Order: sequence, then C-alpha cells, then structure tokens
Amino acid sequence: MELLVLSLTIIQSLAISLGVGSSTLAIINFFHAISDGVISDTERNFMDVTYVVLRVAMGIILFTTVILAFIGYSSVGSMYFTSYLTAQMALTTILFLNAFLMKIHMMPSTFGPAIQASSWYSLGFLLALYAEGFREVHLLVFLFSYITFIFFTTTIINAIMAYLKEKKARIRSKQLTNSRYKKPN
Repeated sequence: MELLVLSLTIIQSLAISLGVGSSTLAIINFFHAISDGVISDTERNFMDVTYVVLRVAMGIILFTTVILAFIGYSSVGSMYFTSYLTAQMALTTILFLNAFLMKIHMMPSTFGPAIQASSWYSLGFLLALYAEGFREVHLLVFLFSYITFIFFTTTIINAIMAYLKEKKARIRSKQLTNSRYKKPN
C-alpha cells in the first residue's frame, strides 16, 4: 500500500508541475498569438496542444487526489483531510469549474485566464510548501493569499492585453495613415 501511495503522490506532483508549466506556456502563447491582432491556424494549433496537456494534467490530478483521499480516509479517517488537502481540493475544483465556464463562454476573458493561472500557480506553491514540510495551511490565510494573487494576476494579464490592443491599434492607424498619403503611380 505504501508503494501505491508513494507512486500516486509522485504522479500527482508531476501532474501539478506539468500543469504549472503548461499554464505558463498557455499564457505566453496566447499573448504571442494576439500580439499581431490575428490568431493564425498555426498559433491556434499550438494553443490547442497546450490546452490538451493542461486537461491531461487536470485529469491526472483529479484521479490521484480521489484515489489518495480514498486510501487516506480508509486508513486514518477524517484526520486525512487536512487544511492542505482541503486547499488542494478547492484549487482543483476551481481549475475544473473555471475551465468549464471558459469553454462554454460563461467566464469573461477578463477573469478566466487569470483565475486559471492563479489556481495553477497556487497549486504549485502549495506543493512546494508541502515538500518543505508545511503540512498545515491556515485556510483563511490561504484564501486571502489566493484572492490577492487572483487580483494581481488579473491586473497583470489585463494590462498586457490592453497594451497589446493599443499597440495593434497604433500599427493599424499608422498603416491607414500611410495608405492615405501614398502617392499614386
């Protein structure tokens, strides 16, 4: 049983790492894709691959979390559900819920990507804390930190998107101006 728990924990850690890295690539790819105002087929394909990797990571996290929770509960009862595990399960739930809402276009792009990125990074941060021996997380501190992180992530992502839109508008304006004053042949 110990080998199974160890294996599942390692797989879960790898899936969280994969999700954090893929989330980073998803944001970078998205910014790059919208920087010229047009998302090309190639850019869309790269983003689709990244999203598949994110979904696989989420599925592995869900699978390992459920199995580990079942094993933990059957071994030690409700003591298994520590504040760390509660925070981890909350973040996993938010990842799934937000991804679903973004997929059905119910989550505005102003918040969806920032919530997803904040959730992935928070999950990675929790994993790092756990690896360093922090087995308990005060849930109010976690919640405050998470909400603050979402606020800053939303601000940064939306500022970059606004900058890219403004840059695109400047380029278009310059192109229109140049085409108006171009001498006919």
